[in-house]
Amino acid sequence: MDNIYKKLLQVQSKLKAPKGQRNKFGNYNYRSCEDILEAVKPLLKEFGLVQVIQDSIKCIDGWHYVQSHIILFDADSDPNKGVNCLESTGMAREPETKKGMDAAQITGATSSYARKYALNGLYAIDDTKDADSTEVKTQEIAERLQKITSIDQLTKFKQDLQTKNQYTKDIQNLFTKKSKELK
Repeated sequence: MDNIYKKLLQVQSKLKAPKGQRNKFGNYNYRSCEDILEAVKPLLKEFGLVQVIQDSIKCIDGWHYVQSHIILFDADSDPNKGVNCLESTGMAREPETKKGMDAAQITGATSSYARKYALNGLYAIDDTKDADSTEVKTQEIAERLQKITSIDQLTKFKQDLQTKNQYTKDIQNLFTKKSKELK
């Protein structure tokens, strides 16, 4: 292969990164950063590519973000002859608090999330499903529920879903779990 773009195309077409994790709270499967890295490493070796991941912290409007920067190098290329690397960036915002986590764990989880989205961008991994599917809506609601830190926020969110006729039995079960968690 004569350039990094052709090698990346091969990796993208061969990459199979299953959703190996389960969110029991939201009752859905998902793909973690670690799942993607485990699947892509053999392909990087096969096609002579080297991947480097770097994180940095950005402060924007008083919020801390982790920015993950991935650089993909073509180990077989001559750096003096054209493009020999490609880059992708992902960002995720740290929550102020997360129940059961200390500050280092919050930053680590945020880093993993930012890395996952940088990897998704580089390797053309689509983490979405049909935007109208019940599973996607339930997953989105479960993710929003995880960020809620008070009963007032929970009540407001519930009212909003009821207004939109999105408060199904599955969603009600999620709200019941979250309500117990907040008490």
